[in-house]
Amino acid sequence: MRPQDSATATTTIAVTATGGCTSPRAGGAPDAAVTGRTALAPRSSGTLLALLGVVSFSLTFPSTVWGLESFGPWSLVAVRSTLAALIAGTFLLVGRVPLPERRHWAGLAVVAGGVVIGFPLLTTLALQTSTTSHAAVVVGLLPLTTATFAAIRTGRRPSRTFWSAAISGAVVVIAFTLQQSGGAVSTGDLYLFGALLVCAAGYTEGGRLASLMPGWQVIGWALVLCLPLMAVASAVSLSVEPVHLTAHGVIGLVWVAVGSTFFGLYVWYRGMAEIGIPKASQLQLAQPLLTLIWSVFLLGESLPLAAPLAAVGVLVCIAVTQRAKG
Repeated sequence: MRPQDSATATTTIAVTATGGCTSPRAGGAPDAAVTGRTALAPRSSGTLLALLGVVSFSLTFPSTVWGLESFGPWSLVAVRSTLAALIAGTFLLVGRVPLPERRHWAGLAVVAGGVVIGFPLLTTLALQTSTTSHAAVVVGLLPLTTATFAAIRTGRRPSRTFWSAAISGAVVVIAFTLQQSGGAVSTGDLYLFGALLVCAAGYTEGGRLASLMPGWQVIGWALVLCLPLMAVASAVSLSVEPVHLTAHGVIGLVWVAVGSTFFGLYVWYRGMAEIGIPKASQLQLAQPLLTLIWSVFLLGESLPLAAPLAAVGVLVCIAVTQRAKG
C-alpha cells in the first residue's frame, strides 16, 4: 500500500469538507468560502482528536494506581505494553498494512522508547511513592517540554506570544507543584522529570511520523517493535513479583493497555498531525487538572485548595497558545 499522488494539468479542484467537489473559478482560483471551510475542518477535527487523547491520558495515573493493587510496577508496565502490542498487531494484520519504510524505523524506535516503555515505567515507579495529584501536576510540564523538543527537531519557531503563554503555563504548574510538595524534590519527582524528557521526545517524533502515515499505524508499529522485549519482560516479572488480582487491578490494567497506550496515542498522534505539535502539546496543560478530578472521584484523594486557581491560570494559557501564530 503506497500513497498515490494525483495532479491535474490545467485546473484546480477544491474539495469541500463533506467530500464534494466544486468547479474552479476563472484562472483556477477556488471559491474562498469553500477554501475556508476546507482549511477549518482539519483544525477542528485535529483539536477534537487531541482533546480525546488528553482525556484518555488523564485517566492513566488513576488507572496505574488501580493496576498496582494487583501487579508489581515492572509487571504492570510489561503486561500493559504486551497487551497493547497484541491489539495493535491484530489491527495491522487485519488491515494488511505493509511494513513502514526503512527510513521510518529510527523514529518509531524513539516513539517506542519514549511512550511505550520509558514514560510508563518511570511514572509507575514514581507512583509508588508519589500521590496521583502530585504526579499529575509535575507532568504538567510536558507541553512545554514537547514544544521545545518539536522546535529543535522540526526547525519550526513558534511566535513569542506562543512561548510566553507556554512558559507561563509551565510556571503555574511548577508553582502549584512546589506549593503542594513544600519545595522538596523526591526520588519520585526525579522519575517524573525523566519521564517528561523521554515522553516529549516520543511525542515529537510520533507527531512527525503521523504526518507521513496514519496515527494508529505510528503507535501500532512502535508497540509491535517492543513486543518481543515486553513479552519476555512480562514472563520474567510475573514470575518474580506477586500478583493479587482485584477488580480495580484488572480494570486499571485494561485501561492503561487499551485506553491510554493504544486508543489515546492513536487519536493524539492523529490530532498532532492536523494542528501541529506545539499547539497540540499545549492542550495537555489541562491534563493535570483532569487527573486531579479523577483522583478525587476514583481514588478518594483530597483536592488541593490551590487547584481551582491553577486551573484558571492554565486554561488561560491554553487559550492564548491556541490563538498564537505558529
